[in-house]
Amino acid sequence: MSLKSIYQEVILDHNRKPRNYGALRSPTHHATGHNPLCGDRIELDINMLDGHIEEIAFQGESCAICKASSSMMTNAVKGKSHQEAEALIQEFREMLVSGEDKSFDHLGRLKVLAGVRDLPTRVKCAILPWHTLHAAMNSTDSATTEADDHASKLVANNH
Repeated sequence: MSLKSIYQEVILDHNRKPRNYGALRSPTHHATGHNPLCGDRIELDINMLDGHIEEIAFQGESCAICKASSSMMTNAVKGKSHQEAEALIQEFREMLVSGEDKSFDHLGRLKVLAGVRDLPTRVKCAILPWHTLHAAMNSTDSATTEADDHASKLVANNH
């Protein structure tokens, strides 16, 4: 099975059966993410306990790539400390926007989303949940992909 096939299967699986989909009853942190270019909008709820992500959930209307990225992200950060989650946000973003052939094996299953780099107009779809996570953990109410200069440049350079 090719890497492209695996990428497509993972996206479809997480789109059909998103993990951690829904809302938390009384989240300690919350943010709304919006991608004005394609209309993706997600709500992210987090319960932090002793500086760690104890529970996390998302919901909203989004494309398959955004939903899959949200689903995989919530699985990846559950149980992580604020610092560990922030590091993961940076590493994921770098994987999608750097254009480098650096090894991102340490990202585990998230590495399959590197295939989004081949679809420059969809990079912001994959990054939106991560911007929203950063906003929520830092007590900011909302996030947008318009704040991502690197992704904007990547999209602009590939049109």
